[in-house]
Amino acid sequence: MSEAVEVTRALDRAHRECWSTVLASVVRVTRDLDLAEDCTQDAFVQALRTWPDGIPGNPGGWLSTVARRLALDRLRRETNLRRKLPLLVEEPGEAELPADPLRLVFTCCHPALARDSQVALTLRLICGLTTREVAAVLLIGEATAAARITRAKKKIAAAAIPYRIPADRELPARLDVVLTVVHLVYTAGHVAAGPELTRTDLTGRAVELARLLVRLMPDEPEPQALLGLLLMTEARGNARVSADGELVLLADQDRSRWDPQLQAEGVSRATAALRRGQGRFALQAAVAGLHMTAPSWERTDWRQVVRMYDAMLVSWPTPIVELNRAAAHSLVPGADLTAVLTELDALADEPALAAYAYLPATRADVLTRLGRRDEAAAAYHQAIQLTANETERRFLTSRLNDL
Repeated sequence: MSEAVEVTRALDRAHRECWSTVLASVVRVTRDLDLAEDCTQDAFVQALRTWPDGIPGNPGGWLSTVARRLALDRLRRETNLRRKLPLLVEEPGEAELPADPLRLVFTCCHPALARDSQVALTLRLICGLTTREVAAVLLIGEATAAARITRAKKKIAAAAIPYRIPADRELPARLDVVLTVVHLVYTAGHVAAGPELTRTDLTGRAVELARLLVRLMPDEPEPQALLGLLLMTEARGNARVSADGELVLLADQDRSRWDPQLQAEGVSRATAALRRGQGRFALQAAVAGLHMTAPSWERTDWRQVVRMYDAMLVSWPTPIVELNRAAAHSLVPGADLTAVLTELDALADEPALAAYAYLPATRADVLTRLGRRDEAAAAYHQAIQLTANETERRFLTSRLNDL
């Protein structure tokens, strides 16, 4: 391997694994998100110049040190420091902790920010996603994603939003959006934009944040449910990809390849959460648990899965839940597939699903089972155009070719 390739790979790995930790450590110094992000990016640029002389043993530590030094140099050049800094207040006496990324999540999810801006900003800062990747995760245009991120940063600066984990009395009001963001982080990694099916840096970061939330709020059922959901999904990870790197759907997975420890912990946490409430993450975890505990795809209790989605629609009536319910309904033994197709077609005009590849992919599957191959082919073509993941694109193309 050439020296340049080795450095590029090391930098790419460091960006995936260390971005949020480096950025969070610089925010402590600058109390200014824009300046912190600039200095973090400059540290990576400096690494590109200096790492050819030798890649450091601790890339994340090296990047944090350089980024903080760059930030301090910038701050020293300010003539009226207190006046010029948009105060991102840190609580007195707080030491640097492994929970720093969680602090940054809570800062980005402050109630003073619009909900859509909270999610976009957290995906950008915690995960280091590009604006294009943020747009893909949120199913919005790139310009819209950029505007949300910019508005959120300006609001944080203007409102002097504190850089801290909220007090106990503030946590309930802040919890739902933080859970949503952590779940979206996982989603961004579970089916990543680009050549690889999964970005383990993002899925790992989401699991880490979920564990931190459980430790922070041990009596709340929804963090437990989210962690259970993520762990059950992680348990299936090895079975999702074949030996030649192709996507393997849940229906075709070798269940002996599922991780038994992650499976057991995930089911246990989901069960405990369901005993204490039926929030949306508890219900999603219940669906995952039904898949985990079924002896096979064919013996999955699809009627119960549909009932879980019905319950979800009461508290969380979104087009994606409706789509998932319709997909599950199509798998109930004896289901009227023409009626299911009508349900799917009713979702075609939903703006939230306009760029969502799973809608035409689900339609294509149902149309294939109805024997309507020409329409199925058109739906597969649409899904192929919409997906941002190359592994999924190959899978959908193979389905199209099988018609």
